[in-house]
Amino acid sequence: MSTGLTADILCREHDPGPEHPECPERFDAIVGALEDACLWDSLVKIEARSATERELQLCHTSDYVSIAKHDILEGAPDLTTGDTAVCERSWEAALRAAGSVFSAIDAVFAARVDNAFCLVRPPGHHASPARGMGFCVFNNLALGACYARKTKGVGRVLIVDWDVHHGNGTQDIFYQDGSVLVFNAYQSPLYPGTGLATETGAGAGLGMNLNCPLPPGSGRKEFFKVFDDELRPAADAFRPELVLISAGFDSRHGDPLGNLTLTDDDFAGLTQRVMTIARDHAGGRLVSALEGGYNLAGLASATVAHVQALMRFT
Repeated sequence: MSTGLTADILCREHDPGPEHPECPERFDAIVGALEDACLWDSLVKIEARSATERELQLCHTSDYVSIAKHDILEGAPDLTTGDTAVCERSWEAALRAAGSVFSAIDAVFAARVDNAFCLVRPPGHHASPARGMGFCVFNNLALGACYARKTKGVGRVLIVDWDVHHGNGTQDIFYQDGSVLVFNAYQSPLYPGTGLATETGAGAGLGMNLNCPLPPGSGRKEFFKVFDDELRPAADAFRPELVLISAGFDSRHGDPLGNLTLTDDDFAGLTQRVMTIARDHAGGRLVSALEGGYNLAGLASATVAHVQALMRFT
């Protein structure tokens, strides 16, 4: 058994334009770093597929799917729903990003791998049911959670998000859903200005949304504390059958879009904490997908630390 990887070259084809932080070189930096660290050949390559438009409607409205498709294929430079720059290949890339997560979930549940990392672009955690924004087109991990519920009979999914920005889209999608526990630790105040600690869910989802806003300058001490004191007891009570990670590495020190101070060793420690939850409650089933991270060298080294931690745990 081992750690799987989806890294479909089509995800590189999403190009927001010159000087954009969410650039294709992010893909190259991670691939190169995994090769340089002698990890590439040890990872089980998972062939990714594209999500279908019907599958996108597992958590996005049909109207939004149509809007995004029209905007991109008609050559718009940005989605009309928000601040997401696109190009002519972005539609295909977005479908493949979501489908990469589906393929990884299939591999984990078929016991081909213990866990998996998905190198995907565009990222997803800001995409809500009816809106793409914040560099995101579709919410890759939220779609993965819905896909697992539909195709694998999963009753409880935990989503852990350590990106520097609050995952507002994931929160919106599951805010009234009692089958998905959403945990966010992020810098506040910062884009998109959402994520109050008092926002804990509604209806069937009351208590299933856990926000941990952290001030600028926060790092290992603050993150480990909320993971140990907030996430762990909530996860033990919830007992997830699948664990998903929104792996944003813009919470690393030196990232141009944030002011947090996590190190590569810290990401390894956070990964180990989440893996322990997956081991104790979900048979080790875990899928991680790339979100942010815009200092190319820092993104690369943090991803290597994350993947090494996944591999050590198998």
